[in-house]
Amino acid sequence: MTKIPAIRSHIGNWVYYTSVFSFDQIDRLVKRIDDELHRSESLRNQIQRSISDNYISLKEYILRQDERFFNSLVLAVYDGHPKWVEVELDYGSDERYYNMGFLEFEGGEKIFPVDGQHRVEGIKAALIENPNLRSEEIAVLFIGHQKTDEGMQKSRRLFTSLNRYARPVKLNDIIALDEDDSVAIITRELLETFPLFFGKRINNSEQKAISESDRYAFTSLITLYQCNVEILKYFITEIKREKPTPSYLLVYQKYRRPNEEIEDYLRLCLRFWGAFASGVDAISEYLSREWEPAASYRNASNGGNILFRPVGILPYVRTVLELSQRTLRSIEDIINETNTLQLQLNREPWRQVLWNDIEHTMSMGSAALVKLLLLYLFDPAILTPTEYQKLKSSYAAAINYDVVEDPNLDHVLGNMPL
Repeated sequence: MTKIPAIRSHIGNWVYYTSVFSFDQIDRLVKRIDDELHRSESLRNQIQRSISDNYISLKEYILRQDERFFNSLVLAVYDGHPKWVEVELDYGSDERYYNMGFLEFEGGEKIFPVDGQHRVEGIKAALIENPNLRSEEIAVLFIGHQKTDEGMQKSRRLFTSLNRYARPVKLNDIIALDEDDSVAIITRELLETFPLFFGKRINNSEQKAISESDRYAFTSLITLYQCNVEILKYFITEIKREKPTPSYLLVYQKYRRPNEEIEDYLRLCLRFWGAFASGVDAISEYLSREWEPAASYRNASNGGNILFRPVGILPYVRTVLELSQRTLRSIEDIINETNTLQLQLNREPWRQVLWNDIEHTMSMGSAALVKLLLLYLFDPAILTPTEYQKLKSSYAAAINYDVVEDPNLDHVLGNMPL
């Protein structure tokens, strides 16, 4: 028999019990959903397939993160003869509580997760590698379940309600709160200490794009974060001497790095943005203005400067870092030299690529094409033959160049007025 303290509550037509289970109890007593929600074998298999490899990342989180914490599991109980033993708490004539007591499980009960399947599987997988975690506890909510048509329907409705209305954490919230993601940590530090990102100079909307009506912001919070991800890749490659593969980055940003490493990464970010703020004329001028400083750099009349558009600044950061790696020149030198590039949106090569000069709106530009154009503007010789051919064809398509009359596209870029 298993006896656990609990609080009895209700919401809607559900009665539920709040308690805790140890990881050991989760491992021994909680099973995967089988035929509890569907009699159809194909539908049961579909529920099983919904358990993705995401549980592996939860296992790693449990094993790696000392400050681990989870939301409550919702566990359905059926069969057996669980009992609720109520305990009266009397704190005086006007304060009596009858919703506290004990749940008694005799051992024949079947328990499955209605919400928290991946957490359950992550706990089970973590215990295989570290059995010492068996005494840890997680909050659980118990509900009753019946394997009748009506009972299955009721549990299915709860299952879909809990999962359908769950929303992933917004990137803005990750940036504001995450204490494990090095990029979020450094982005917050920059927002508090680096003048280019003070106050209204960063737009905190949930979108990357910035409206022309915002006459103060340099860029958006999400774009700044993404730019710092690019600097992180450079940091991993050039300083840590490792390869920033997608899986490597996923783990790197999910688990907090040593403070010394975070400080090293911060120094690189300060170096990059310091060179950018002081070395790019448009940015220096922007910082010198107090009234509507972004108005001439982002507007509906001529588009402004590509650095003040998320679709421009992110490829720019990638280009500078890649040029530094390809040419073995310093980031500072590369940034200073970009002052000679044409970055006005209503001029070639950006007209029709990023800026529609007829409708005076931004075009759906390709970040890959923007990067290739920036590399070409910096030095055409820097491009590989493959990159050059890709640039010519992509640029021709963007400006609606007639490839029938000139299938080789030899002079599309060569005759491009810069």
